[in-house]
Amino acid sequence: MTFKSWGAACLLGLSLTASAQPNINTDPLDWKEGEVPAPPAFDTRKLLTFEVTGSSLVFGVDPATLRISDDGIVRYVMVASSASGARNVFYEGLRCVSGELKTYARYTPEGAWVKVNEPQWRSLFGNPATRHALQLARAGACNNSAPPTSVEEMVRLLKTQGLRP
Repeated sequence: MTFKSWGAACLLGLSLTASAQPNINTDPLDWKEGEVPAPPAFDTRKLLTFEVTGSSLVFGVDPATLRISDDGIVRYVMVASSASGARNVFYEGLRCVSGELKTYARYTPEGAWVKVNEPQWRSLFGNPATRHALQLARAGACNNSAPPTSVEEMVRLLKTQGLRP
């Protein structure tokens, strides 16, 4: 399935999944992002990991950091590790209804979060910098164009659809 056809399927799925998400406003004209919580603590020993085609990095998400907010955003801590052991850690949000990603903060080697100045939503489709988030969305962080009904369901989907500890 191509990125475009997957995106179209997600948008088509919106009408089928929006009714299952009564607390989430899916109207793109009326939607407003809620207050973003502080980045949660994470544990690199508990990552559900995956590889992204065309990247030498291994990506992982700590399932304990997954959150679904009332505004419909799936937020999490993503770790990108190189073969040499170098790590980049990001606090990100997925907006399933529009197929977009936002990076809120980066974790420094000194152990502190640094907020991104004026974070922007970026498309998951056709953007090499968002391929990891697209794979995460496909593996269970998004249910068509909506978040799963619970974090527990999301973790179950991630574990059964290709992400591994």
